[in-house]
Amino acid sequence: MKADKYCFDGSKKLDLNKVSTNSKKDKVTKEEIIEKTAKNQEKIAALQERLYADGREGVILVLQAIDAAGKDSTVKHVMSGINPQGVQVTSFKQPNSEELSHDFLWRVNKHLPSRGMIGIFNRSYYEDVLVVQVHNINKSYHMAERVVGMDDDKFFQKRYAHIRNYEEYLYDNSYRIVKIFLNVSKEEQKERFLERIDTQEKNWKFDAGDLKERALWDEYHKVFEDVINATSTKECPWYVLPADQKWYTRYLVSEILLKTLEDIDPQYPTMSEETAAQLQEYRDALMNE
Repeated sequence: MKADKYCFDGSKKLDLNKVSTNSKKDKVTKEEIIEKTAKNQEKIAALQERLYADGREGVILVLQAIDAAGKDSTVKHVMSGINPQGVQVTSFKQPNSEELSHDFLWRVNKHLPSRGMIGIFNRSYYEDVLVVQVHNINKSYHMAERVVGMDDDKFFQKRYAHIRNYEEYLYDNSYRIVKIFLNVSKEEQKERFLERIDTQEKNWKFDAGDLKERALWDEYHKVFEDVINATSTKECPWYVLPADQKWYTRYLVSEILLKTLEDIDPQYPTMSEETAAQLQEYRDALMNE
């Protein structure tokens, strides 16, 4: 699986400066990859039906990225063809006052998919160690002094531990957590911002605030690197995927999701002999109406 080279499970350290943002090193062709993605989508759709019927495991796909990396389009394209009844997409925005009055994982728990479902988190609880850390928001929390007065490094190291424990808890409760960071280059982000400005149909996507965040590019990259290294585990790995070419990103995500479902190997429930025998009776009754 090509995505394996982008997997970080705690056995090696991530250096974002050494991870490619495009497909050049993988020596692939667009036509070939698009064809493979379509085939993967067909397999994912079939496995998702079995996952839903089986109901013993759930899948949580976490998508994190810098602005304009392609999170929304990745969800849209990779999940096309899948029965929407078995997929739950949640986009996490800036927390509101109610959410801020609870622990930082509270709002996530409300949106956990039931087993048998694929849950997609467009941004996630990781925002509480990413944006919060870059902007030093933790100091403004309405919390006890023993918490907000804590040294920043200690505060976030504790949150990393909370996240690792939370993901272990979910794994032990029959969930598979797959975490994906869309690794877009600064040059490509600029082009996508310009496209949003120059294309009328995409004007609505542009937010002037994105430029302020872009000015903090280096800070975000440093924090993303720290977060991924601190929360990568064998059971809940991170995939740092090249995101400059959306067609290749979508393929890699489809590979990862397909492999996850294949590892689960969901099965349709089997009927007892008694129930199977009754089916013939039900069939006869319908035919004799």
